[in-house]
Amino acid sequence: MESGDLRVFQMVAREGTITKAALQLGYVQSNVTARIQQLEAELGTTLFLRHNRGMTLSASGKLLLDYANKIIGLLDEASKALSSSAEPSGPLMIGCTQTTAAVRLPKLLASYYEEHPNVQLSLTTGHTQFLLDKVLRYELDGAFIGCECHHPELESYPAFEEEPVVVSAASVPDVEEAITKPILVYSTGCSYRETLEKWLRSVGVTQPVIMEFGTLEAIIGGVTAGLGISLLPRTVVQKHEAEGSIRLYPLPEALSQMKTEFIVRKDSFISSALRTFMDSFTPVKTAESQKSSLL
Repeated sequence: MESGDLRVFQMVAREGTITKAALQLGYVQSNVTARIQQLEAELGTTLFLRHNRGMTLSASGKLLLDYANKIIGLLDEASKALSSSAEPSGPLMIGCTQTTAAVRLPKLLASYYEEHPNVQLSLTTGHTQFLLDKVLRYELDGAFIGCECHHPELESYPAFEEEPVVVSAASVPDVEEAITKPILVYSTGCSYRETLEKWLRSVGVTQPVIMEFGTLEAIIGGVTAGLGISLLPRTVVQKHEAEGSIRLYPLPEALSQMKTEFIVRKDSFISSALRTFMDSFTPVKTAESQKSSLL
């Protein structure tokens, strides 16, 4: 069993089809198929269940994937460790929520890349649970998440604090009407969605109409058009408020701050590229939130 075969196996497991895995790896499909078959023959077991929609891991495949992630992670760490004293270089895979990508990351990444041009930065966006899973599966070196992290396999570092505000179209006259509107949110696993639903329950709205969107721009567009309300960082929407297209409502003090933390696996080697990236941001606190509360 060679590490190259494990990397092919890992990619097929991740992508779910030979075609997609071959595209990601830059191999021809027949090569990927042959290496999976060779691995199954060597181990004497079926690693994938084939069906019309692609391939899913068998019980043996799930067991092997856990070991493959650890082995590949250790090999990558060894390579990084040997060059850790040199100028930061190589791939650096970072994850963040869409709100963090919109507000905090552009200047930070631009400054980092200017100082370390040999680092190949890759940014993945998604909701908090998605990012947690990616880091746990060794698919990201680290990620910014929108809540405090207490997972036993992860180390977390404070990064930013944001003030979440309820947002509605400018035509909505007050919060009493705002809470009757549908809520425009990301899918389950988003910390802003969870906070919005928690606040709504506190004011007596237990079953709001929920509309899920895939992008920050779509949520803001829907709010502006009067489709519903949402919860977003003040830094994201203050420009729209100044333009008169939306109205903002501060949350009660107990919900008025949301922490963004940066997470890494505890068993991962911190490469020079990752260390210098982590050194490039420090805890940033938003301006003191307004003391007024809703309802």
